[in-house]
Order: sequence, then C-alpha cells, then structure tokens
Amino acid sequence: MKIKRSPRLVDMTQYLLSHPHKLVSLTFFVSRYESAKSSISEDLTILKEQFELSGFGRIETVAGAAGGVIYIPTMSKEDAIVEVENLIYQLEASDDRILPGGYFYLTDLLSDPDQLRKIGKIIASYYAESKATAIMTIATKGVPIAQMVALYLNIPFVIVRRDSKVTEGSTVSINYATKGTTRVEKMELTKSSLPQGSHVLVIDDFLNGGGTITGMNSMLKEFNSTCAGIAVLCESDTPDREIDFEYESLIKVQKDPSFAKGFELTLGTMFKD
Repeated sequence: MKIKRSPRLVDMTQYLLSHPHKLVSLTFFVSRYESAKSSISEDLTILKEQFELSGFGRIETVAGAAGGVIYIPTMSKEDAIVEVENLIYQLEASDDRILPGGYFYLTDLLSDPDQLRKIGKIIASYYAESKATAIMTIATKGVPIAQMVALYLNIPFVIVRRDSKVTEGSTVSINYATKGTTRVEKMELTKSSLPQGSHVLVIDDFLNGGGTITGMNSMLKEFNSTCAGIAVLCESDTPDREIDFEYESLIKVQKDPSFAKGFELTLGTMFKD
C-alpha cells in the first residue's frame, strides 16, 4: 500500500534512527513505501536538513548502484560540552561521592537511562570515524556505557571479566599488573566473542592508575586485534601518573580533603582545544 509523504517521513525517520551506521539502499525505501525513487530522494533531502537542524546527526549519501544513505548520530562539541557540564552539576550536587578507599561513586549516574544515552552519544560521536568493528569493556560498571556506545555505533560489544563463568565457554586469560601496586590481576574473555583482527574501541567508567586498560590492550593482542581508541567517563586528575596509552575522558576528578566536598570536577581531555 502506497504511503503518503507525512507518515512516510515519520516512518523513515524512525527507521534511520534505529539503524545508525547502516547503509540503506534507496530501493529498500522504494519497496517499503511503494513510492517512486524521485519521491524517496526528496524525502531524504528533507530529512537530511532536519536531522542536522535538530542535532540528530547527519545523513550521508553513497553514490553508485550499491549506494544509498547512512545515518550517523553526531553531537557538536558545543552541545557535548553543555551535556557534560550538566553531568558535572549532577555529580557535584551530592555530598558523598568519595567512598572509603578513595573510590568515586558513579552508580546512580550509570543507572540513569537518560544520562547514559547522552554519554553514549557523546562518545559515539567522537569516534564516529574510527571504523571500530567492536567495543570492549570490563565488568561491571563499564558495561552500560559500552552498551550505549555500541547502540549508537551499531557494532557489537564484548565484556572482559575478572573471573570465568561456566556459561562463557572457552576463554582467553591474561595476567596484568595493577598500576601503583605489586598486585597481579587476571582477566578473561570468551574466545568466540571477538573475531580475530577486530578494530576495537575500549571503554571504561573510571581511569585511575591505568592497569585495567593496559590489561585490555594486552587482551587485544591475544586476538590479533588493534585499538581504535580508548574512552573513559571519568579519570582521576593525577599529574604524576604514568600512562603509556592515549585516551579521552569526559570528566576529570580531582580528589582532595581540602575541597568542600572532597573533590572537584572539570571537563576531560575530549574537550581540549
């Protein structure tokens, strides 16, 4: 049944938003709406302009017989800064962020779907051109962030664990040193979860000494895979920390008992000029 333009635009918008980073042919839309290719092209021109105006992202056209359109979710740097400043405001509103042992409490933020969507889109926008084919994180608090980034980039994500599960099947296990201590930790990843030769975006909730991410980088080598980038929600603002990998953070956390709440927050490295 042929569909008129207004409902066609609504349905086409919903389809594109639900299938980011996927090449969709014009013939697919022609068949879906029983409309002429010229009409579909006009629809896409309207959507392309409106998506950019509304901040949804951009619609790119791929020419040729096998071409079509690709929706790429993006957020401008200015909008991303506003969203992260709002996150900082929310985090600073609490008086008990610093837990015993010096840990920074993030669980309330990581359980908020609205905030997770914003965090996921910011990271996915930054790495939209990374050509990552998978996302890696470590259980447990990095999982919701990785899952949201995976949704916007439309790629799978894998979870590295510190202990094996019988339901995971055969695993690859590595040992890694915890930065700043002599303690050696273990992490494992299911053999079948990550294809050999993947290009992987590494995600974590908090960067302190860097040992966990160093471990995940070592895990990538076991799968003959490369790192497409490293992104963390928060990092400890430690000037004398020795980090041997490049990364981007959304928020920097400086902990000091002399501060009114024991900490101060600033924009992370992702927003450096």
